[in-house]
Amino acid sequence: MGFNRQKWVILGGATIVLVSVLIYFKGGVQPPASEGKSVIGPKVSGQTLQLTDAQMALVKVAPATLHPFLAQREAMGVIAFDDEQTVQVYPPYPGKILRGFKEVGDFVKKGETLYTLDSPDLIQAESTVIATAGVRELTTRVLERAKQLIALKGLAEKDYQQAISDQQTAEGNYNAARNALHLFGKSAQDIDRIEATHKVDSVLAIPSPLDGRVTVVAMSAAAGTYVQPGTAPAPYAISDLSTVWMLANVAETDIPLLEVGQSVLVRVMAFPQRTFQAKIDKVGTVVDPNTHRLQVRCVVRDPRHELHPGMMATFTIRTGADMQSVGLPDGGVVREGDGSYSAWVAEGQHRFRRRSVTLGVRQENLMQILEGIRPGENVATDGAIFLSNAFAVDASTGE
Repeated sequence: MGFNRQKWVILGGATIVLVSVLIYFKGGVQPPASEGKSVIGPKVSGQTLQLTDAQMALVKVAPATLHPFLAQREAMGVIAFDDEQTVQVYPPYPGKILRGFKEVGDFVKKGETLYTLDSPDLIQAESTVIATAGVRELTTRVLERAKQLIALKGLAEKDYQQAISDQQTAEGNYNAARNALHLFGKSAQDIDRIEATHKVDSVLAIPSPLDGRVTVVAMSAAAGTYVQPGTAPAPYAISDLSTVWMLANVAETDIPLLEVGQSVLVRVMAFPQRTFQAKIDKVGTVVDPNTHRLQVRCVVRDPRHELHPGMMATFTIRTGADMQSVGLPDGGVVREGDGSYSAWVAEGQHRFRRRSVTLGVRQENLMQILEGIRPGENVATDGAIFLSNAFAVDASTGE
């Protein structure tokens, strides 16, 4: 995947060198008059090229050596929020925003207040608790007196049973009203205080449902805005950033190499010397028809909260056993006009033969040569573009 980016670098370099070679070999650059010599271009025969001593100074030659190449693939992507660890914090009841307490980027603990709401439903629920508490107290006293009277045979049995029924109904209504207030986030102590003081409070505190960072504060969080449960946008969004997503776009040729659960190394430009551990948790099902790439999602562990959504990232995954292959630097490989690749093998002191090569991956400024060059052969490790362009110029002019 990283190798594809090098194609255009090599092709651009070839174009620049071609122009230079044309100038050099067609008289744009002349030696000093004192030398009394004319420019001698390279001699072409078949796929070979014969250079002069002066031209050899532009080429470096070294034996081809084996290098370990990792069986891995790379792709570019972007860091994103883990949507499965992101919560939209809607109010549980309709009301008017009184105040927001957090800003984007703030860290919050579970249960910490994000914003407060003036809620008519809360007033109604608190009033119901006060009313049912009074009825419960009254029916309890009535039942106690009925017990005394029934013991003295001073009360009819049906009236006694009615007192029991009334007290049980009042007890049930009271418990239901208290449970309703618990849904508003009121504690038992808060409810006891409301009962004792007979005072209602319409301010409803909306807490964070998890530890995390505030990632969204919507316009609806402004004071005075009327909000309702489930009506987008939510006033706040909280994300647990101990894990984030890395969304990579993988070439369709590499799709068979990927599967859910594979380990991945992620790098970002902000920390070029570090890697972050990740695992593939979803492989997309649709290839983009324009780019012929498939989105792969990785879960990245980030306990120190160093990765930020929107960061560009590189995805590296091992796909098999390492290989020992000939490796050539970028200056030793040329992309030809037909899209093929070639290198130049030295045959003697000044003679070079062009040879087609098959490339593998690019690793640490080396191009993997799968076919075309044998270990130990002397090859041009720098100046291959010069050789190819000189060959093309001389062959086209018949010189």
